[in-house]
Amino acid sequence: MGMKTKIALGAVVGIAVIGALSANAGDGDGDAKSDNRTSASAGEKTGGASEAKPAEDKADDKGEDKAEEKASQAEQFKAFVQKNGTPKEKDAVSHVTKVQGADEQNDILDAADVYTDFTGGIMGEGTGPAKLIASSFADWKDSENGLVTIYDADGELLGNGQF
Repeated sequence: MGMKTKIALGAVVGIAVIGALSANAGDGDGDAKSDNRTSASAGEKTGGASEAKPAEDKADDKGEDKAEEKASQAEQFKAFVQKNGTPKEKDAVSHVTKVQGADEQNDILDAADVYTDFTGGIMGEGTGPAKLIASSFADWKDSENGLVTIYDADGELLGNGQF
């Protein structure tokens, strides 16, 4: 086998592996979402009233789980830190205004963004608390390959960390 053939074969195998990883990446969370859409469209076709009551009954059985699902990612994060964090972490996380990307993880490349009300960018007052926020986020969420980025009120980078 020639050198060019080995390189071409290696490239084909590499592309196949990447394709397989990409196809499997959406299997975990994607199934639940498509099931929800199927149920909703089935309820719409039958009139919706008879189908809506069983769904509401199931939601009532969950109790606190339903309340946690309704809470935004930022509220869930703040609640976790209020329960488990140090006083300095609690103070830093009180400045969080929005969290994005924490709900869907695939352990391949997870990225979350945390927005705060700090000002001044990387040279401002929020750089120290941003490290505490990133550390608290790593305690809250766990990923094999996650990166959380902390931003100030103007969208400027304050810091980042792995989770």
